[in-house]
Amino acid sequence: MSEHRRKTPQPQDGGRAAARRAAPQSAGRRAAPSPRVTNGSPVEPYAEERPPGGRAEARRAAQRGGRRRGAEGPGSGGPGGGGGGGRRRGGGPEGPGRGRGDGGPEKKRIIDYPRYGRYGYRRWVPSWKLVSGLCLSFLGLLMGIAGVSYALVQTPEVSKAAKAQNNVYYWADGSQMVATGGEFNRQEISYAQIPAAMRYAVISAENKSFQTDHGIDPMGIARALFNMAKGGETQGGSTITQQFVKNSMLTQEQTVTRKFKELFITLKVGSKMKKEDVMKGYLNVSYYGRGASGLQAAARTYYDKDATDLNPSECAFLATLLKGASYYDPAGVPEVDPVEATPEKNLHRATLRWKWILDEEVKDGHLDAAERAKYTKFPMPVEPKKSAQLSGQTGYLVDLAKKYFLANNKANIDADLLAQGGYEIHTTFDKKKVQQLTTAVKRVYDEKIDVKKRPKLDAYVQFGGASVDTSTGAILAIYGGQDATKHYTNNADATGAQVGSTFKPFVLTAAMEYGKRDPSLGSEQSESQRTPVSPKSIYNGDNELKIKDWTGQPWENKKGEQWLQTNDDHTSYGDVDLRYAMQESINSPYVQLGMDVGTDKVKEAAISAGLRDDSFMADDHVPSFSIGTSSPSAIRMAGAYATFATSGKRNDPFSVTEVKHEGEVIYQHAKKTQTAFDPAIADNVTDVLQNVVEHGTGTPAQIPGRDVAGKTGTTDENKSAWFVGYTPQISTAVSMFRLDDNEKHKDRTFQSMYGTGGEKKIHGASFPAQIWHDYMAGAVKGMKVVEFPKPGPVGEKVYGGGASPSPSPSPTPSTASPTPSEKPTVDPTPTTSAPPTPTPSDTCTTWGWNTCAPDAATGTGAEGGTDTTGTTEGTDTTGTTDGSDAAGTDSSTTTGNTNGTTNGNGNGNNSTGTTTGLFSTGGGGG
Repeated sequence: MSEHRRKTPQPQDGGRAAARRAAPQSAGRRAAPSPRVTNGSPVEPYAEERPPGGRAEARRAAQRGGRRRGAEGPGSGGPGGGGGGGRRRGGGPEGPGRGRGDGGPEKKRIIDYPRYGRYGYRRWVPSWKLVSGLCLSFLGLLMGIAGVSYALVQTPEVSKAAKAQNNVYYWADGSQMVATGGEFNRQEISYAQIPAAMRYAVISAENKSFQTDHGIDPMGIARALFNMAKGGETQGGSTITQQFVKNSMLTQEQTVTRKFKELFITLKVGSKMKKEDVMKGYLNVSYYGRGASGLQAAARTYYDKDATDLNPSECAFLATLLKGASYYDPAGVPEVDPVEATPEKNLHRATLRWKWILDEEVKDGHLDAAERAKYTKFPMPVEPKKSAQLSGQTGYLVDLAKKYFLANNKANIDADLLAQGGYEIHTTFDKKKVQQLTTAVKRVYDEKIDVKKRPKLDAYVQFGGASVDTSTGAILAIYGGQDATKHYTNNADATGAQVGSTFKPFVLTAAMEYGKRDPSLGSEQSESQRTPVSPKSIYNGDNELKIKDWTGQPWENKKGEQWLQTNDDHTSYGDVDLRYAMQESINSPYVQLGMDVGTDKVKEAAISAGLRDDSFMADDHVPSFSIGTSSPSAIRMAGAYATFATSGKRNDPFSVTEVKHEGEVIYQHAKKTQTAFDPAIADNVTDVLQNVVEHGTGTPAQIPGRDVAGKTGTTDENKSAWFVGYTPQISTAVSMFRLDDNEKHKDRTFQSMYGTGGEKKIHGASFPAQIWHDYMAGAVKGMKVVEFPKPGPVGEKVYGGGASPSPSPSPTPSTASPTPSEKPTVDPTPTTSAPPTPTPSDTCTTWGWNTCAPDAATGTGAEGGTDTTGTTEGTDTTGTTDGSDAAGTDSSTTTGNTNGTTNGNGNGNNSTGTTTGLFSTGGGGG
């Protein structure tokens, strides 16, 4: 290359540009310039000094020198050679070479990777310092993340699903009736209620280090993996704490996030929660199969007993189910796995694991070897039961007990709290007696009620019934309807069906308790001047008797119309004593007696006996009040009659004995016996009612060898019929009525039952008395035979209703007065004459179904008087829990002109009715 094209080297102090020009040039691109000779010595074109450009320029120059190699030798810039050289030859000893390790001084780096000064694969193999440093850094990072996560994670509340429980209702004998009210069959129990054998079985099977670990057991996980590899039995890899967290606080999704949360929540729970609380929570929330969540539900489901009563063998089996109930339930769960979850395979698996758990308990020191030796036979659980339904009578029983508890507990448990579940409600209901009453009613439906044959007469026929223990008031049985899932109104509770002549005993009670007023003393008469009335008192029993007030003046309504009281058969009986009038259910004597004593006093007697002064108590300002225009429930009627059975001692009906929540008793029934009447009064009422069953309209209720007292009741137009009776131990009420439509119809009214069941007329002595007899004959079977106490004398023999002080002898069944055999049968349209019917002894055998002689009842007009319109508006009266003593809310109101009886059949179930009637006729009859 020509000399004139070569640039003259810049001086050393020329700055960065000079340094850049002084840098070695690539030998591969251009031949190195020949060294100049000054005074015979070669002068290097590139100085060794640091270029004036500073450290950065020097670093770049060194890097360039490291990338290029200057050749030494001939033609390479060394002695005797030029500065050029090949691309892959090394530079001379003094020129900057191109080798990788010779580009400049060695630099110190924090991370020496790729490694400096190493060649080939060694350059890429990390040093032990680098490896250990990275490991320590990674562990430190993890620990930091873990610490921050642990600090930030919050222990969540137990999920609603894990806390969801149901309420368990128990029969009087302690056996479970039904578990209902929640999505899950679970009842939480306290730690003290968990058997030690159950805790030890779970620890030995699931988590041996439970008492000492902090929620996580690495050794347990390793042991589980090792045993699983061997194919042997093993504990679960998760600890009890982990499973508790998983089941109660987290969702069941299998994601990394959920697993990560589970780890830290478990650590926090393990460090903060007591072991007792973790164990209790785990056993209460775990699923045991057959729909049972929690140990208590499992104990009931598999062994029909409480958890506290489980033995070590049964506990070992229940611990087995925690591994997977579908594959360890001896009954099999083919719907889950038809191949593996068969009864045979499940039983085999369950037996092996059951034995293993017991043996592990011995090894762990939780079970004595001698105790273990007792359990050689697998504790086979009971057969699975069908899912508990509230069908049949169960729904009525549950509803009754629930209402009673809500109305009477003092723990401020309301409906919302009860709905959260977890309550054990022990009832008074006798399972056998409930079935007996149901069977007695079903017999009538099956043999007598035929809707296909008589669609207009037998449709919508309803029965209600209730039975109570006379000595305590405990409700033993009820009949609420054919099926609680189809007929929603509980017929044992108040339905609006009038009670008719079953109200007359309260009139007689008031007459003996308060006495008859003396008309001659006028309005100034004091209470002490009243004359107590004896059942031997004489009253006029004529049909269409003109009723007078206590002063002796004809009773008139606001329009000046008088009241003429009719008898059911329109027969005039003349002067009769009150005992005989009750026997034959003659209306006029008891309506007049009520006026002489005061209908307000009759109401007081009824309330004292056990009825309630509520919307179902009729207007007591009219004469017909005394013959049953009120409509209390079957439960209340049975309870009120029980007051007579106990010689005047009243025990209000109740349906719940005790309620527990998580093992703690929060309610317990306390017996509160009250003295309602003097024993002589109550015993005389019983004696009169006993005569009704022995000689009168109640003969179908006779039970051979037993003392029975009772009264029939039939209401106006045959819209309802009752029989209420008792033995010394049990009091039972049965009602029958017919509504015009099913429960979907809002404006329902009571309908006449003429022709229903193939009978001309339904009396209290017909189907109701027959049901009462069939039930009571079985209910008292095996009970001690007890006789009613003999009544002492009470009151004085008085005369009323125009009866003569010196009449002919009082009629008896054998005298000239009309007997049941002489009483005419009333047609659907009552007339004053009709052909006679046979006596009850001829037609009403103890066990037969033949038509019974009609008991006396009023004719038409039980609902009011002439030109008298009373409108009774019932607003959702089904909510009134009169019979259940549950203090339900009643919002019914009565409006209109109440001249006459306005509380008629319009006081129905969720209905509004306008009740009118002839003023010359009265209310309910026999």
